[in-house]
Amino acid sequence: MNKIKLWIKASRAPFLTASLVSVVLGAVIAWNLTGELHLLKLILTTFGVIFVHSGTNLVNDYFDHKSNLDEINVNHNMFSGGSRVIQDKELSPKAMLTAGLLCFSATAAIGLYLNSITAGNVILYIGISGFLIGYFYTAKPLKFGYTALGELITAIACGPLIVYGTYFVITQTHSLQPLLASIPIGILVGLILYINEFEDHDADKAVGKKTLVIVFGKVKAIKLFYFFLVFNYIWVIIGVILNWFPIYTLAVILTLPICIKAIKVARVNYDKIKELLPANAATIGLHMIFGVLLSLGFVLDRLL
Repeated sequence: MNKIKLWIKASRAPFLTASLVSVVLGAVIAWNLTGELHLLKLILTTFGVIFVHSGTNLVNDYFDHKSNLDEINVNHNMFSGGSRVIQDKELSPKAMLTAGLLCFSATAAIGLYLNSITAGNVILYIGISGFLIGYFYTAKPLKFGYTALGELITAIACGPLIVYGTYFVITQTHSLQPLLASIPIGILVGLILYINEFEDHDADKAVGKKTLVIVFGKVKAIKLFYFFLVFNYIWVIIGVILNWFPIYTLAVILTLPICIKAIKVARVNYDKIKELLPANAATIGLHMIFGVLLSLGFVLDRLL
């Protein structure tokens, strides 16, 4: 049992919701448009996403250790700074890398099977893209997470790639709707990483990372955080007006108090460490509840 708990900690399992919300959204849109919901395909897709996300977390911890980033990060907390299992000598770097590669292998096996029973090679291309983003987020030579592209790459991976991939596995048809619906979900995942970078600023800068927070500076960077939080609501409202989304998806407006809390906390504490943590928590909660309500909107549209 202790070993299981250790690997749950190492893979940062509680944060897998960042991907699983997108699986749910893709599946719900598929059901909304076609009435189809192939349970086996959905289960396999879910496990494929769990494995690739876990593999990404494990491998990222390994390469952040190799770059000395996690070692010098004295501001690590429950939201950022890695799982700390390497730094706390609970698991070896080699064990983390091996486990990460095994997770990627499991995703590859699932992906190849799903690709073999779906039309074309859409799932193959999505799977390869997901692996490249996950592995090279912190691995040389690309190290996406060490550049200003980190949040964008993550938003694409956890938004359009997963939502559209799930939709396509179930329906084997192309549609613009899952891509449009995935945008605010992807942005919110990107913002989870983005707000973490304010606390990681000093350690990131010390190892040469060029995140958006470092490039713009905290004063300007926090304004971008506000902008994209508000943008998500505007996007859904526009989507309803233009008939991209069902009217029931306006339920996401119910999350505005969480959004306002994140903005208020961040506005006052963007240059502090512990005081900013409630904004980190609010952003994570906002992503999950926003995603659930957006999915619920498509469910209600089908039922009613």
